[in-house]
Amino acid sequence: MAGNRTFTMIKPDAVSAGHTGAIIKMIEEAGFRIVAMKKTQLSRERAGQFYAIHKERPFFNDLCSYMSSGPIVPMILEKDNAVEDFRKLIGATDPQKAAPGTIRNLFAKSIEANAIHGSDSDANAEIEGNFFFSRTEQY
Repeated sequence: MAGNRTFTMIKPDAVSAGHTGAIIKMIEEAGFRIVAMKKTQLSRERAGQFYAIHKERPFFNDLCSYMSSGPIVPMILEKDNAVEDFRKLIGATDPQKAAPGTIRNLFAKSIEANAIHGSDSDANAEIEGNFFFSRTEQY
């Protein structure tokens, strides 16, 4: 995925609030091409595997509960400078600090329920994308 692909997932709060379509529209209007997408629900165990890097953090159990609380929409996106451009599109983790017009500014409820995930590096984009999609799904 180096350079031109990133991973995202619309989180349970945004899916349950009916914001999936509006978020996807913003992503496409920003010039990203959706390479792979599906709607799924993580088990608590699978959420723990995805967020294993945070296993020792005090918020780990709450994070796993939240991420397994409802459907999510993981996606692999393609565009030049994908990771950096997508991080700008989604805005700061804290929706109160997110720039006006960013996805989190418009759709996040809180720091915890912040509507969307975006990979922070090319390496993590590849790891995270491979967690949800097989190579054959990533056309």
